[in-house]
Amino acid sequence: MSTGRQPAVQPLRRKRAGPGFETFGSVFGFVYTFLAVNFLLAAANAPLVFFLSFVGDPVGAWPFFLALAVTVGPSLAGAFSAFHALAEENGPAVRPVAAFLRGYKQSFSRAAPVGVAAVVLLGFLVFDLVILQSMPGAAVLVPLTVTAAALVVCVSVLMIAGMVLLPKTRLKSLAKAALYLTVKRWYLSLAALALLGIIAAAALTQPVLGTALAPAPLLFVVWSNAAFSFKAALQES
Repeated sequence: MSTGRQPAVQPLRRKRAGPGFETFGSVFGFVYTFLAVNFLLAAANAPLVFFLSFVGDPVGAWPFFLALAVTVGPSLAGAFSAFHALAEENGPAVRPVAAFLRGYKQSFSRAAPVGVAAVVLLGFLVFDLVILQSMPGAAVLVPLTVTAAALVVCVSVLMIAGMVLLPKTRLKSLAKAALYLTVKRWYLSLAALALLGIIAAAALTQPVLGTALAPAPLLFVVWSNAAFSFKAALQES
């Protein structure tokens, strides 16, 4: 006879959600991109890295190293292109080496002049800064010179980021947009200066180790902030 009792239903146990293939793929994509970008940045700026490794007082020889920094502009465009590809592709499909080389080649004709102009302006401002320190109006002129140098760095970096995001935009338009965004989003500009300062300090103190580990993760933050600024400005317009 049936007792009328229904068999007890055991509650289904939930499986613990663990990291899946997409998570591992995303982590791999970031790590691989950062390692590849660091290597390619060192290769693209080989003279700068080489002499930093052998000169005992690079700060004292700042004109020489500032002149070697003319190669930074195109390599920065390559790094930003790799980060842009990382955001677009992600996961195991990301190809940072190809993206870096493509961005380097496509942006070279515009990024190189921007890099040269930035080096010339910075050299002029640093030279003025050395002279102004002994002048009566140093308390006013020195901060203005430092601010002008910071503007040159931020505008140049934003212009190179704009070349990757908006490859068909003219340099004049990119310069205006970069200056506007540098001033409007001054807090992101300060963050970019701080991160670039960390990269420079790492390269000066430990040229090999600093260039092998520091640049890519910090530049990725600089790139992300620059991309956000451009996209927000486009949406507002």
